Amino acid sequence: MLNRIDEEITFRKLEILLAFMESGSLARAAERLGISAVSVHRALHSLETGTRCSLFRLEGRNLQPNDAAHALADVAREVLQAMSNGIRATREIAGYAADRIRIGSLYSLTSVTVPAIIMGLRLRKPDIQTELVMGSNQELLRRLREGTLDATVMGFPEDAPDVESQLLFEDGMFFAAPAGSPYAQQDEIDLGALGDERFVSLNEGYVTRDRFVDAFRVAGFEPNVVMTTNDIFSLMNLVGGGIGCTLLPGRIRNVLPRNVCLVPLQPRYQMRQKICVVFLRTRERDPNLLSLLAACRSHAEELKG
Repeated sequence: MLNRIDEEITFRKLEILLAFMESGSLARAAERLGISAVSVHRALHSLETGTRCSLFRLEGRNLQPNDAAHALADVAREVLQAMSNGIRATREIAGYAADRIRIGSLYSLTSVTVPAIIMGLRLRKPDIQTELVMGSNQELLRRLREGTLDATVMGFPEDAPDVESQLLFEDGMFFAAPAGSPYAQQDEIDLGALGDERFVSLNEGYVTRDRFVDAFRVAGFEPNVVMTTNDIFSLMNLVGGGIGCTLLPGRIRNVLPRNVCLVPLQPRYQMRQKICVVFLRTRERDPNLLSLLAACRSHAEELKG
């Protein structure tokens, strides 16, 4: 069993001891540490109390370290370096200020939004490595809370008081149909008149699925969903193949297959998505996340311009 260390001996006092030993005087040590000479003298005297031995002798008005002080200083260097390494290793295991960052994303955000954010992050931290994980809103939030993700770009999570978020943009929902269908010629879609239509959708847990359900709740009927998928790109192909129609966010317009068109919904059926970068509130001071947030704010400003 280790002997109990006196509470008078602290890391801070060992740092003061090393500053004094290296600078050679109370005044220079105080200047280096940004404290008063009296505070330095008090800390050194406290170390003598904690070790229960003399560490210094007076030569005139100057304080001189003896052999015991040099021995304690040697140990202090090792202890402080070991603790510094241990704290760094602990933070890296926890994902704080490591040389990598794990970012979650919805599939629909990987064509424009996520690449722009990652490029902005690398401008601020060139050496950082990025791991990208795809999933649903529900899955990404779960992984964030489990600690396997550092941040995630997703739809704004409702009823999640343990997270912070930075809004990137708001996105509207559109009716998606085969390009050759009669719907493609309409100026807007009356969702309430499509009770006999076949639909395809994402599985539960995706923000796009939530808005799909919300829109049909307004329409007053439950749609005939003939097939579901976990991938929005597969969903678009199902529409293009004539399997069924669906609702899609406007952000996928640039990657929309040629055989699929987006048509505005009538105002009463229009739904909005808030797309945010989300992270745990307990991580709000993490340097990597602060750099990520700066990149996100920059991207959000570009979108406004």
